[in-house]
Amino acid sequence: MSAVEMSAVELAPKPFAETRFRRFAIGGRFLLSEVGMILRRRRNQLMLLALMAIPVIIGAAVKATSRSGNQSSDGLIGGITDNGIFVSFTALVVVIPVFLPMAVSVVVGESVAGEANTGTLRYLLAVPVGRTRLLVVKFAALAVWCMTIAAAVAAAGLVTGFVLFPVGRVTLLSGTQTSFTGGLGRLLLVVGYAAVMMLAIGAMGLFISTLTEVPIAAMAATLGVAIVMQVLAAVPQLHSFHRLLISHYLLDFGDVLRDPLTFGGLAKGVLVGLAYIAIFWSLAWARFTTKDVSS
Repeated sequence: MSAVEMSAVELAPKPFAETRFRRFAIGGRFLLSEVGMILRRRRNQLMLLALMAIPVIIGAAVKATSRSGNQSSDGLIGGITDNGIFVSFTALVVVIPVFLPMAVSVVVGESVAGEANTGTLRYLLAVPVGRTRLLVVKFAALAVWCMTIAAAVAAAGLVTGFVLFPVGRVTLLSGTQTSFTGGLGRLLLVVGYAAVMMLAIGAMGLFISTLTEVPIAAMAATLGVAIVMQVLAAVPQLHSFHRLLISHYLLDFGDVLRDPLTFGGLAKGVLVGLAYIAIFWSLAWARFTTKDVSS
């Protein structure tokens, strides 16, 4: 083949399917790299260990008090002594309002503001990656982190419960029983619900992260907004305003622990969470795609 023919072959446009596949492969590698960066950060690893320690502490405390005869038999705490799976449910109730939003805010604060602060954002956009694709990858990696922290708490609770308490048929809060497999299925529903709620908070944080180049400011603002919403949701006089707050729906999975299993509370919470995600991701996209990236 002559040099002219080789040049013609090299300059020939690649088929659309091949171009799309290459873009998909590049996007997949970029996502894996982003997730790996999140999971490799020592700070995030320590946060994950701290979250996993919470169900261990709860299980050990319940075990110690039950031995001394001081343990109540009501609610989630009482259910722990009957079946270890309730360690996971109780731990999720404890971590969802504050601890999980804190873990989300630390990661999402680094998503865009951290890249801008270290000067790597301009180089990422020059690869070229594209602003929309970069934001999608950042958000997808955040979704993986939200699922990871919720699942890690549930898994640590299961291990603790298996070691310290009986395991078998699960007595629900309504007094009826379900199989242990059925109990695990309900736990998976709660984990998925928690991940969606955290992703909604993460979407707000992603938007905040596009407004500043100081990651600590983005972290503090995201966590501050989450806490303020918790406070507002606790004020009875603002009852008519509560429906607009994602914090009002964070723990709306009580029906999962009762019989018959209904999805009314979960559906409302998920719909509000998806609305938050759509609104704040759109705001983040509008801001980021028009932002003057100088660092």
